[in-house]
Amino acid sequence: MTGPSSALNKGVDKVQVMVKWDPSPLGAPAHDLDLIAATYRAEAPHGEPAYLVHFDSRSPDGTITLNRDSSTGQGLGFDEVLTLELERLAPAYGRVVVGVAIQQGGGRKTFGDVSRTQVRIVEGYDELATDDFGAVAGATAATVAEFARREDGSWSFRPFVRGFDADPAGFAATMGSEHSV
Repeated sequence: MTGPSSALNKGVDKVQVMVKWDPSPLGAPAHDLDLIAATYRAEAPHGEPAYLVHFDSRSPDGTITLNRDSSTGQGLGFDEVLTLELERLAPAYGRVVVGVAIQQGGGRKTFGDVSRTQVRIVEGYDELATDDFGAVAGATAATVAEFARREDGSWSFRPFVRGFDADPAGFAATMGSEHSV
């Protein structure tokens, strides 16, 4: 994954995480990749998520929203877009981890089974990171970004590509932990 620019020393405020992929071949079950954001309390940044944002939810305060959701990968541009307004997130929260999980309804699929996957993380017009999931091709889910609140209240960003072998529910429960495949 390409890394953050030096402009990030001031912290990140409003970020978009976008993912795209090619549709499955004709007659095959649809490839369905889902963005998931897990928000952790400041006092337990590696504990249980305080809440999750995914295809049928949003953050309680509206600071993390899924703007676009695709279940097939069809269309132009990015198929799923998640917006994080970190500058508005309550001080009670100290860490947000974003990941991508592949729905497993049509049989086990890994990132290597899905053509032309890409994740892109931007703040405004600045590209913070991009990745094609090549390093986690055998995984069914992967984290892609970690945002952590600094002591001064600003937010730091780091690319955080780690593969997991889990269904979306299992991944959501463990994506902020220290364990991966």
